[in-house]
Amino acid sequence: MAGHSKWAQIKHKKAKVDARKSKIFNKLIREIQVAARLGGGNPDLNPRLRLAIEKAKEANMPWENIERAIKRGIGEIEGIQYEEVIYEGYGPGGVAFMVKALTDSRNRTTGEIRHIFSKFGGNLAGPGSVAWQFVEKGVIYVDSSVPEDVIIEVALEGGAEDVKLEGDSWVVYTSSENFSKVKGAISSRGLPIVMDHITMIPQNTVRVEGKVAESVLKLYQALEDHDDVQQVYANFDIPEEILEKMEVE
Repeated sequence: MAGHSKWAQIKHKKAKVDARKSKIFNKLIREIQVAARLGGGNPDLNPRLRLAIEKAKEANMPWENIERAIKRGIGEIEGIQYEEVIYEGYGPGGVAFMVKALTDSRNRTTGEIRHIFSKFGGNLAGPGSVAWQFVEKGVIYVDSSVPEDVIIEVALEGGAEDVKLEGDSWVVYTSSENFSKVKGAISSRGLPIVMDHITMIPQNTVRVEGKVAESVLKLYQALEDHDDVQQVYANFDIPEEILEKMEVE
């Protein structure tokens, strides 16, 4: 998983640089709106909404934007309604992709996602063809300066499943249900969280190198840049030197 941890941290750095862009805000607003519509407008009773609000605050989104999105979601004010769609497909080298989108036009988005896969040497597949290769987990990155005995004690007492040293971070793995509880336990002890998210972790990975690896990353980036796409997951295993090259571009 070291390669995936490296890629996750690269994406996090890029996201912080891009946080002022309207595209990032638009994605966050859609997630807040859908979370509120599906689970209600009270974040204390809606874990998905609570997490979406946390991410919006991390991106420095004004509270009035967050509140407006919640009100749209629960129907207090009018606005475009979005539905969640999950796309599955394969990229170059047989890499499996899962794409989560929030769209107001399923037909339009499906056509555009299919075109992106085709453009970069992949293909859109049917429901269930890829999802079985992933499992949903909470992942919390903590600075490696924290002593091993401390991070293990705090994480496991909070309900984490595993703790591993990957690169320059301790990576704490949790179930999605225990994610907020474990994050709260770590935060309450003042341990430095580098980043955190709920993600889809591949059960097995596909090693790709050279031009194939570059094509996989181009497909990943093109999917992630689409306005309707919220998250992209893939099971690639790419050498760190290629990932580091992407980091500096």
